[in-house]
Amino acid sequence: MEITKIYIAKNEDENSKVKGYATAIINDCFVIHNIKIIEGKDRMLIAMPSRKDSKGAYKDIVHPINSETRAMFEEAIIKEYNKDE
Repeated sequence: MEITKIYIAKNEDENSKVKGYATAIINDCFVIHNIKIIEGKDRMLIAMPSRKDSKGAYKDIVHPINSETRAMFEEAIIKEYNKDE
């Protein structure tokens, strides 16, 4: 699997912990929209798109199955986010 393109939409509100949203295209044939870029206590991290279920809990719509894949997405998205700074 290869992340072939990442688009970033930065949040202009400097006080928000959500610093932007990413769209990731995989193998030029599958897209994931609305990946949050979040400023954590120690580092930047990502949160996969989610929605609220009938009990009010948030559930990821899509997500990596293992930590290696999550790290691959996080590294690529944060790198693209920091590119223009």
